[in-house]
Amino acid sequence: MRVVITGAGGFVGREIVRLLLARGDAVVGIDTAAGGIPAGARAIAGDLGDAAVRAAALDGGCDALIHLATVPGGAAEADPAASRRINVDAMYDLLLEAAEANPGLRVVYASSIAVFGDPLPALVDDATPLSPKMIYGGHKAMMEHAVAMFSNRGLIDGVTVRLPGILARPKGPSGMKSAFMSDLFHALKAGDAFTCPVSVAGTIWAQSVGQCARNFVHALTLDTALLPPTRAVTLPALCVTMGDLAAQIAQACGVSPTLVTYAPDAALEAAFAAQPPLHTPAAERAGFAHDGDLATLVASALSTI
Repeated sequence: MRVVITGAGGFVGREIVRLLLARGDAVVGIDTAAGGIPAGARAIAGDLGDAAVRAAALDGGCDALIHLATVPGGAAEADPAASRRINVDAMYDLLLEAAEANPGLRVVYASSIAVFGDPLPALVDDATPLSPKMIYGGHKAMMEHAVAMFSNRGLIDGVTVRLPGILARPKGPSGMKSAFMSDLFHALKAGDAFTCPVSVAGTIWAQSVGQCARNFVHALTLDTALLPPTRAVTLPALCVTMGDLAAQIAQACGVSPTLVTYAPDAALEAAFAAQPPLHTPAAERAGFAHDGDLATLVASALSTI
């Protein structure tokens, strides 16, 4: 299979590229810089908004497309025009171009739980309506509809997966307002004190980057008849408190959980750490999975940083 991946040099993209190369697929990776794209993939550096960059990626054929590239949440709020250019306009054009190159090809789109907005209801399940508040979530929701529409018209065979908190991101600026979840891993692994910007009882939906990558690879071949008419599912995730997450990381790293103190920011907690129970039967029916338990998630996440 020849797979084109946008955002291939990013946190999740690199893991997917490695899995696909290991099973013998040909991979074409697009990112703003080629350096992060794993060796073995054909790397294309450039702006996704540039039609020539997209054409170069599709040149030679494309059996499937995984679309990860995005202007993330914090950056989208700071520059809504940039978010629209990449998260909406460039993606829309890419879907049309990929469909022209290979009508009916499998497209896997990385959406986000930001499409639900905040505050969230007491339970999030397959019937929860989309009600985004942030620019990022709004643009993600718009393109979920585009994937469904193009699939209904036979142009693509689309799968949209909404990502929970994926752990643990590389250290350093990411443009993600939820970066504190990953910063906790880096601090405790280094034995450093960490001030958490949400409360000890704050709840998050979490999945390791390894499990996330396996879910994307699964999406390339799943039977889309198992999906809802929207073609969109929320990935299964563990719902954990920040206190429990900190304790498990500390145990795995051999340090004291008292290295973590809590100074909650009300707005940040409302947006990222007030997540209710999550039920994902549609995703589970289609074969997607979470990490199983918190110890497995933490061990997997620590192995990647």
